Amino acid sequence: MAQCLAPSVQWQMRLTKSSMEPSSMTSKIWNSFSLKQNKKGALKTSTKFRICASSNGTINRMEDLLNLDVSPYTDKIIAEYIWIGGSGTDVRSKSRTISKPVEHPSELPKWNYDGSSTGQAPGEDSEVILYPQAIFKDPFRGGNNILVICDTYTPQGEPIPTNKRAKAAEIFSDPKVVAQVPWFGIEQEYTLLQPNVNWPLGWPTGGYPGPQGPYYCGAGADKSFGRDISDAHYKACLYAGINISGTNGEVMPGQWEFQVGPSVGIEAGDHIWCARYLLERITEQAGVVLTLDPKPIEGDWNGAGCHTNYSTKAMREDGGFEVIKKAILNLSLRHTEHISAYGEGNERRLTGKHETASINQFSWGVANRGCSIRVGRDTEAAGKGYLEDRRPASNMDPYTVTGLLAETTILWEPSLEAEALAAQKLALNV
Repeated sequence: MAQCLAPSVQWQMRLTKSSMEPSSMTSKIWNSFSLKQNKKGALKTSTKFRICASSNGTINRMEDLLNLDVSPYTDKIIAEYIWIGGSGTDVRSKSRTISKPVEHPSELPKWNYDGSSTGQAPGEDSEVILYPQAIFKDPFRGGNNILVICDTYTPQGEPIPTNKRAKAAEIFSDPKVVAQVPWFGIEQEYTLLQPNVNWPLGWPTGGYPGPQGPYYCGAGADKSFGRDISDAHYKACLYAGINISGTNGEVMPGQWEFQVGPSVGIEAGDHIWCARYLLERITEQAGVVLTLDPKPIEGDWNGAGCHTNYSTKAMREDGGFEVIKKAILNLSLRHTEHISAYGEGNERRLTGKHETASINQFSWGVANRGCSIRVGRDTEAAGKGYLEDRRPASNMDPYTVTGLLAETTILWEPSLEAEALAAQKLALNV
């Protein structure tokens, strides 16, 4: 008989015979949590651990099946179809068998699901059609198995209201936008919560840790909570083919960030949504709750954003700083439209405190993290580069945000009167 510490049945099934050795992504995450929870003087959390005894044979049989390589026996693969649910922030998925490995979404069949169970269709006409749009390698099943990012349509071929990808694809296919090769670098912040109590990982239940300061990019058992989840996610993204560029611990303890990009056009949204799906699956395995709430804890704690770095071909070329200023002017004139599309609950985050600008006032500055739009010192010095839109919330839809940025800065033209007034107002910000 083997004894193990386990927070859930899922963990019991995934532990190997040598359960104390960090031999898999799952066990590495669990070992980190179990060590932190059992250290003398460690912050008390609500996670309940129990001693369980299980047969080695039962554990091994389940582990063997989960890791089974079926490629010597069949050409068939498993495709996990992923889509965005009715809330606009939840990810849903289901699996199907494909007769052979594929390399492009066009080789995959459309599929359907019950939209009445996801808040996306009425019960009397519940069928929603999945259109495969992007393929990634599956880090959970391995082999030739794939993850498939889909968008959603009625049986008549019309995008359903929660399908934000279709509108973004239309914008990014415009010849003017294509010619500008828009680049995006998205900084996705998120918060890890203890299960059942909706309280950040590493915080004492119902209480608070020390004030912000030592946690940002910090190291140590009293400063970093959930590092193995962040690292496991990082490697899973690299395996999948997501263009992840980095990760770090954030200002509030229990909060993390990963960056995706630079990505061109519609690819930015596909990669962020797949990365979010992987993070949901990894936290599921770890028995930890993921939230993209933009202000999970009220008070003197940083919120969670999804800062979006953006540039066009003209911005990246000589003289690009003037193009950036023109883009900022356009953004100032459509501030209300952007804010309304930048995430639910963002008014709790954009207060003018904790490295944010007020939600009611547009501003920009060089190296100023308290502005709506930040321009880096390197961009100012080079006279070309990119801008950072710091307004999007952590729960924003990346298709909406990237599409809107391209539309406002490339396709939309303000009236001469509005442009003159905005230029005068923005001059006070420089």
